[in-house]
Amino acid sequence: MKKHYLLILIIALSIGISEVAAQEFSGFFNFTYNEDDGKIELAINQLNTEFLYVTSLASGVGSNDLGLDRGKLTGTHVVKFVKAGNKLLLTEVNYDYRASSSNADEVKAVDDAFATSVLWGFTIKEEEEDGTYYVDATDFLLEDRGRVATTLQGSYKIDKSRSAIYQDGLRSFPKNCEFEAILTFTGKPAGRLVGSVTPSADAVTIRQHHSFIELPDDNYKVREFDPRAGYGGISYMDYATPIDEPITKRFIRRHRLEKKDPNAAISEPVEPIIYYVDRGAPEPIKSALIEGASWWNQAYEAAGFKNGFIVKEMPEGADMLDVRYNVIQWVHRSTRGWSYGASVMDPRTGEILKGHVSLGSLRIRQDFMIAQGLISPYGGDAKEVERAKEMALARIRQLSAHEVGHTIGLSHAYSSSSEGRTSVMDYPQPLVKIKNGEIDLSEAYDDKIGEWDKVSIAYGYSQFPEGTDEKAELNKILSKSMENGLSFLSDATSSSGVHPYTHQWDNGENPYDELLRMMEIRKIALKNFGENTIPEGTPYAELENVLVPIYYFHRYQITASAKVLGGLNYRYALKGDDQFVAQMVPAEEQQKALDALLATLTPEALAIPENILELIPPQPMGYYRSQAENVNSKTGATFDPLSAAEALANMVFSEITDSRRAQRMLEYHSRNAELPGLNSVLDEIISATWKAEKSEGYYGELQKVVDNSFLTYLAALATDDAASTEVKAIAWLKLQDLLIYSTQKYALSSGSTKAHYGYAMSRITQFEKDPEKFKIAREVMPPQGAPIGME
Repeated sequence: MKKHYLLILIIALSIGISEVAAQEFSGFFNFTYNEDDGKIELAINQLNTEFLYVTSLASGVGSNDLGLDRGKLTGTHVVKFVKAGNKLLLTEVNYDYRASSSNADEVKAVDDAFATSVLWGFTIKEEEEDGTYYVDATDFLLEDRGRVATTLQGSYKIDKSRSAIYQDGLRSFPKNCEFEAILTFTGKPAGRLVGSVTPSADAVTIRQHHSFIELPDDNYKVREFDPRAGYGGISYMDYATPIDEPITKRFIRRHRLEKKDPNAAISEPVEPIIYYVDRGAPEPIKSALIEGASWWNQAYEAAGFKNGFIVKEMPEGADMLDVRYNVIQWVHRSTRGWSYGASVMDPRTGEILKGHVSLGSLRIRQDFMIAQGLISPYGGDAKEVERAKEMALARIRQLSAHEVGHTIGLSHAYSSSSEGRTSVMDYPQPLVKIKNGEIDLSEAYDDKIGEWDKVSIAYGYSQFPEGTDEKAELNKILSKSMENGLSFLSDATSSSGVHPYTHQWDNGENPYDELLRMMEIRKIALKNFGENTIPEGTPYAELENVLVPIYYFHRYQITASAKVLGGLNYRYALKGDDQFVAQMVPAEEQQKALDALLATLTPEALAIPENILELIPPQPMGYYRSQAENVNSKTGATFDPLSAAEALANMVFSEITDSRRAQRMLEYHSRNAELPGLNSVLDEIISATWKAEKSEGYYGELQKVVDNSFLTYLAALATDDAASTEVKAIAWLKLQDLLIYSTQKYALSSGSTKAHYGYAMSRITQFEKDPEKFKIAREVMPPQGAPIGME
């Protein structure tokens, strides 16, 4: 009898232990985590019901170059469970091709015409009478859904013996459930990147997040995409479209925002858009992030929503990857890099369900360093250091607003800087001014939302009374903005190198005048640069780090000015909207741009004052030069001012001799003889460089650096496979002119100047003999990155 009771007790204890080990989660999907075997059992009671599956990284690798950041969204899929025999197939629906039709056969014809994707096959473990199926989801959750292995530089794969479900990352709510897994990737790195951010380069462990999310209801109303409005969007082909209408449908991305009173000019929203700032961001940065993001409420109020956009600190214990929270993350990396605004979006409609901003924490330090170099604040007045800090915080406010802008649907607006800072969606170079001969940082960054931002939000979010012709009202919003002199031009326009007033990190109504103004700012900053630029106790060698962004302070204005040459001013014009379509840049403006560019290459502009050079020794023990931070040096451990100048010359000539720009100059001159042609532009450069009277000493060496840079890029243009025959012919002719000129000067010169012309003769002669074997010298360029810096 005692043995019998003992057996019952053992069984009871075993059941009790099992109940403790199994943790149940109820919500959108019910599931159980069994601590004994580390497995997830998922209950599925709705087949063929679509939902959203989102993957992301709960922890990162910490390297900007690898791009595997904490919070990175790695995939969004509309999926459903489909039963096939003893399996449930997690199938991704193909919404790129559709038929918006009430005819089921028409819909099926399109569905069957294009492939779907089965993401995983789950073997059914158990089935209940109510139609609930139980599957083991563990292996699925331990898969590399974010393609981390292929992103890591090297040969890596998941080691399942070192991977497991992360219990603290498991959650379930009525409309979403969250899973998390610890994944360890083992292998061998290629290069030093992985080893620089991991304790052991042969084992990289991160946490991967999976979200199952209920799709929103059908009450969201799509809004048509208009290229003039400033939004990113979705597109798909709708095969039920009448043949006289476009088959590709385009709609903007935006949050759902509705008025409590649709007929009121200003109304509180049914539910405001709320963003939450990372609790891990330190002060005063956290407050700056909240303040900058809150600027958007100005735009929503202008669009008719009272308190429609709110920014708060993240609730304690909340998960940044939970779809219920729009978030602004403060992300740490070992090196500087970009910030970005991403979204979880319903691919069917473009409705944004979650905004997710990631801000690199090291960027603010680069902005502080730029301010440090501009005003040299360590002369004993503590207010000067605070002035530099405030510029950095002002940039963080603007950056917070900018990246949030992406997560509410907006694209970059690069014409803003030429129209008076009309949008936070531009990439802003600090707007530094000169007051009483001193550098003024008080207006370096804006402190509010821009006028174009209000137009964009009005287009995307305005709610009109029932019966309104919405399309007509939206067009009025854009027409009025154009009448007020506002325009929208985005990434493709900026990066094409064609548009003269659309660029990243530039300022000014026109780029060439601003370039000359920035040269004056740079001149003042270099004059004041010295011991007061760095704090007490800092190695003098660190001056080079601060010097780099000041010496190259005008680098992006150089690129902007070069776009005026062979430039085409155009708009995203639609038939009937009365915008001009495209205009070649007038000859006078092109000439001013060329003059400004050549002014950056004079010895006076390129020279670094001797008192600065005397303060920059080689790096001390424990400090190291970096190709991403420092100028490439041909002098070994010492700072190389001639290579610093060469980098600027290479920048200018690489832009001017770009084969596409050269071709446009050729074409536009043939259509309008008043416009500068490639032939005359190259002649003017030769006159300002090779044919300019040579100085002695340091200035003379700077001139030779510029000469050789131009020769290199001229030869590169003459052999560029992408260049037309006519462009190459003109470049070849100018090389012949230089050969004749160098031969003449060689006979009349002596010393290093004679060597300069003699070597030019040799290089051109070598080019004549075999252009294909002519070696273009390795380019020396400014250290990487935009004003915020990037490695």
